[in-house]
Amino acid sequence: MTGAANPHRGEAVLMIGGQPLVLRPTFAALVAAEEELGPLFALVERASAGQLRLSEMVALFWYALRERNGLERDDFAEAVAREGLAACTPALRSLIVQILKGAG
Repeated sequence: MTGAANPHRGEAVLMIGGQPLVLRPTFAALVAAEEELGPLFALVERASAGQLRLSEMVALFWYALRERNGLERDDFAEAVAREGLAACTPALRSLIVQILKGAG
């Protein structure tokens, strides 16, 4: 799951356990996230109000992962929780910007 993120495609890097994971918010990824989380604009509103749940952030990241390479979602969720909110905020912000701009 390594490789450089391409900012022209709206990609962001999420550092988990010292490993860079590339998040790519494609249309298909955002549609899949919306199926689980509900409307993405409501998610953005919750995030801006400080009401975004950890499970929602993990789900958004999960669907946007460019490569999973055998990674299980529960393990990914635990790793995100271990990293903490402060470490995940830049990637979350990047995804929110892409949601508002339109998927890359």
